[in-house]
Amino acid sequence: MTEPTPCVSCGGTVAPDGHCWDCGTSQPAFRSHVELTADGGAAGVSDRGLRRAVNADAMALSRVGEWTVGVVCDGVSMSARPERAAQVAAEAGAAATVASLRAGALPETALVEGAIRAGRAVSALAGPLRATETPATAPPASTPPSDPFAVSPACTYVAGITTPAGIWTCWIGDSRAYWLPHEGVPMTLTEDDTGDHEALSAWLGADATHPDPHLRSYRPHSPGLLLLCTDGLWRHLPTPGSLQSRTAGPRDHPVEAARALVSHALAEGGQDNVTALLLPAGPRSHRG
Repeated sequence: MTEPTPCVSCGGTVAPDGHCWDCGTSQPAFRSHVELTADGGAAGVSDRGLRRAVNADAMALSRVGEWTVGVVCDGVSMSARPERAAQVAAEAGAAATVASLRAGALPETALVEGAIRAGRAVSALAGPLRATETPATAPPASTPPSDPFAVSPACTYVAGITTPAGIWTCWIGDSRAYWLPHEGVPMTLTEDDTGDHEALSAWLGADATHPDPHLRSYRPHSPGLLLLCTDGLWRHLPTPGSLQSRTAGPRDHPVEAARALVSHALAEGGQDNVTALLLPAGPRSHRG
């Protein structure tokens, strides 16, 4: 039996979520590189990058009948425990979206329900500051005067549903969705929730002002890939065309295409966490 790896900070026991039971420190090796695949060909890759101590990106992927569901979240670096926020949001959002689809909900309704459940799950993480955290790690809005050590984990959220007949996306924050057809003009499906100097203006978390999820649907006329990604990818490949060109070679193998995207970001410096999740969409795009 393999002995569990001790905490890098205090030598204590590491919990299944990658945090130390004793001091709460996030472990650098936890989710440093993750790959997901699902029936139908969807796949995703997430990497810690070359500069970050932990991977605060997270993703979830599921298949329900003809529906493929994907979620990508990016923990807000200025909040406490951003990696926990992203993981909880991705898991809760995907589970709620799948449950709604199984209950017969429309894709738009399922996506909104997923975003709401994800927001509640992240808000529930808010609490007192751990010994390994400092008030400076939390955004000012998350520190009420009555409790100067309260913290509010936060993350962005983008989700997608694909079938051979359509694409539906939902987002809060600056994680993005792109339509990358095998042939034809690619497009950005989302609009960043940002203000002056690209500052994030909407996110999930207890200190968020109940942001409304944005929705967009699209009916593709040819096969392609729905890309859900964090800014660790799109800052290195800022246009739909540049993303499409990087997936052109391995486009029939989404896991290879996702690896190619992430590898490019790492080769460009990899200063941030980077995540790419690809869902086949359009006529004849889903494989059983």
